[in-house]
Amino acid sequence: MVSFTSLESDLRSYLDQPKIEAVNKAFCFAANAHTGQTRKSGEPYISHPLAVARILAQMHMDHQCLMAALLHDVIEDTGVPKHTLGKEFSPDVAELVDGVSKLSNIFETRAEAQAENFQKMTLAMAKDIRVILVKLADRLHNMRTLDALSPEKRRRIARETLEIYAPIANRLGMNNIRVEFEELGFRALHPLRSSMIEKAVKKQRGNRREMVNQLLETLEEVLAREGIESDVVGREKHLYSIYEKMRSKSRSFDEIMDVYAYRIIVDSVDTCYRTLGVVHNLYKPVVGRFKDYIAIPKANGYQSLHTSLLGSHGVPIEIQIRTREMNAVADNGIAGHWLYKSNEDSAAGSHTRARAWVKGLLDIQQSAGSSMEFIEHVKTDLFPEEVYVFTPTGEILDLPQASTPVDFAYSVHTDIGNTCVACRIDRRLAPLSTALESGQTVEIITAPGAQPNPAWLSFVVTGKARTSIRHALRNQQRSESITLGERLLERTLQSMDSSLDQLETDNVATALTEGKFESMDDLLEAVGLGNQMSYVVARRLLGAEGVDDDEDTDQPLAIKGTDGVVVTYARCCRPLPGDPILGHISAGRGIVVHAEGCKNMASLLHKHEETMPVAWATNIDQVFPVELRVELAHDKNVIAVLASTITNAEGTIDRISMDEKGAQLSIVNITLGVRDRVHLAHVIRRLRTIKGAEKIERFRS
Repeated sequence: MVSFTSLESDLRSYLDQPKIEAVNKAFCFAANAHTGQTRKSGEPYISHPLAVARILAQMHMDHQCLMAALLHDVIEDTGVPKHTLGKEFSPDVAELVDGVSKLSNIFETRAEAQAENFQKMTLAMAKDIRVILVKLADRLHNMRTLDALSPEKRRRIARETLEIYAPIANRLGMNNIRVEFEELGFRALHPLRSSMIEKAVKKQRGNRREMVNQLLETLEEVLAREGIESDVVGREKHLYSIYEKMRSKSRSFDEIMDVYAYRIIVDSVDTCYRTLGVVHNLYKPVVGRFKDYIAIPKANGYQSLHTSLLGSHGVPIEIQIRTREMNAVADNGIAGHWLYKSNEDSAAGSHTRARAWVKGLLDIQQSAGSSMEFIEHVKTDLFPEEVYVFTPTGEILDLPQASTPVDFAYSVHTDIGNTCVACRIDRRLAPLSTALESGQTVEIITAPGAQPNPAWLSFVVTGKARTSIRHALRNQQRSESITLGERLLERTLQSMDSSLDQLETDNVATALTEGKFESMDDLLEAVGLGNQMSYVVARRLLGAEGVDDDEDTDQPLAIKGTDGVVVTYARCCRPLPGDPILGHISAGRGIVVHAEGCKNMASLLHKHEETMPVAWATNIDQVFPVELRVELAHDKNVIAVLASTITNAEGTIDRISMDEKGAQLSIVNITLGVRDRVHLAHVIRRLRTIKGAEKIERFRS
């Protein structure tokens, strides 16, 4: 018989009687709702929510959180509606339970359902951070009781725990729960590997005992001699941590176990730094292996001094030095806000950082195109090795390793990221793709009207940056597709003696219905992207009757040169203003502009529906890439001469390379930017004046 007694004894240490009675009421309600239900193990189902509540009671969570833990499966498994819980208990408890409950909708795949579920939980976390604590406790008890499930289900749950829940616990600074997630998940996912490593650790532990005790005694003696009160403990390596280091760093078991790790716990921050000086005087520190997480805490609030030393006979030693409060927060993270809230500011700091992280998740969620995209970006953000950089005002921002100024810009604000055009790192201009390093000061230069560059997606690392860029590009593409579709349709309608303004409402409604479009903008976007042919759409909009099939629709569309993501210029022929051109309508890409003599257009010319006449608009103000192949007499200064000549002719060099052609000749391939054919001709005339220039030709594949 499952009773409330075991939980009640835990609660009496920190809750008053009225709150214990409120928790008891929730227990009775849940026990009644789950009557007749059992777990896979055969136990009454109420044993699960009771165990979840006990896990949270050990963290000294408040009574509402414990009530939500007891009721967390009631909505999903017993059909009790949310409003009933709100009436029976409180709106806060009902919101907590709803936030933890799974979605009941049916999705196409289990992965999609899990992603949608996590999205819902993120929204609930933003309202009340306790949602994630109940969810973690729920998952922890499920992991402790995995044995009752089938091997396939055990592996699936273990993989999900290692991929999502363990990193979340780490991100919230809850080290004890993270370690247990990893150990239980490792055993369930890789039982044979786990067993082998466990046996090897037990054997190694016996061989190491004498050295461990000797180093421990030495540290204790030296600290006592210096008058430093401390607790020195050996840090046990966890099985999953050993496995991950062996796998990711390609190290043998003996190499990893050869390191002796200790934690020194003292009474104050000042004593931490005094202790550091003592151990550095005792053993030689390893250069570059000292980290001060007290001055600059990790993103999850973790604080400690880390140092690596070489002991006697070259024995590697790793030491962590921290205060008792730091140690408690390192183990309990955000839960320390409740466990130590009466006297622990750093625990509250973890709580604040957790809220900031959840806010970041919401920003990613709003920009993500789908639930699966959201969950992938969350996974990216859950595995950071942080770098710490400064804003120009001295504020510290923590970013994942290999972050760039673009990641930095989006972490400050989405609008700053979207309008970013350049950056300064330590007051010097630097490429936006530069990998940032800890300690650098980053300044972002913005410009009104600027837009994200698709190329940024190749180097940004944070989920927020990636989703924000994709969101902006989607909006940009839609806007430009609508504009292009409108131009294409207007041009076609004019050839039929009509225009968009003259269309009849009934014909427009019919065309939208037949094409399954919700609005005229959706139809114009489809035309602009090349997914709908403007001639066919125009006939629908006018009504097929009365329109001559042989009507001339070959009036050229004006190409402005700055059409953006839905008008692109073929790389095979690199057309320039002044070149005769043709347009190829490519589904999903809009119009691809080719030079008229391009080989790739030859096979498309007979398909009238896939090609269209286009012409350059006047007053184009844009630089276009073009490739030149220059053959000239070999000279060691040839690159410098070419670059200088092109620059003096107002050309811009994008790329330049040189191949030897015998001992006397060099072939230089140049990609440069010019305004039009006239400008290119001017550049070529200037290049012909170079001494030894044998042959200059415009290269087309």
